[in-house]
Amino acid sequence: MADHSPKQRFVLDTSLFLSEEIRTEGETLEAALYRLLDAIARAKLRLDISCYMAPSVHAELIGILHERGIDGEIETQLNTWVIKKHPARYEVMVPAAVVHEFVHEMSDRVNRGLRVSEEAVRRAGEDGEDPERVVSDLRTEYRTELRKGVLDSGEDFDLLILARELDAGVVTEDTGIVDWAEDFGLRYLRGRDFLPLLDAYLSGTGRDDPLD
Repeated sequence: MADHSPKQRFVLDTSLFLSEEIRTEGETLEAALYRLLDAIARAKLRLDISCYMAPSVHAELIGILHERGIDGEIETQLNTWVIKKHPARYEVMVPAAVVHEFVHEMSDRVNRGLRVSEEAVRRAGEDGEDPERVVSDLRTEYRTELRKGVLDSGEDFDLLILARELDAGVVTEDTGIVDWAEDFGLRYLRGRDFLPLLDAYLSGTGRDDPLD
């Protein structure tokens, strides 16, 4: 049996906690969150594996959990076992190539969004078109063109900067964050694979017994 622990750091995204992928068949979100946080706690206490969240991401998650009426003990466990840390935004360097690619992509997406809007205006002028249906379709298509697969929030950026600062792995179910993690040169893990990874570490070191 190994007498040392794999010391690692992970930065957690909101999508990890909310994804259907972390649930077993018939399991509620609340039960899945308790199971996830229990594994995080055991990994911290027994293997010194640390999990972090940027405060902006933490606040976003807590707000969603409150809206869904999740047991308040979940928040207590989250605050106990997941470290909140502000990213060092003025210290972490981002490659110029990454910024250049971001600017280029946003310019392209704005143009695509304009084309979607122009098409919606044309459709709205046609006889028999339901204006509400046109607006609904416009919202869906516009959101897809401008937001899917791109950094579109301060929370996403904070997560990546914090992971770069800590040389930590990113844990997310957001494909856009995965793409940018690759550009940032970061290790990443799909949320669905995080619990199995922690369980493998714990069982592999013989420290997978429940907490007292």
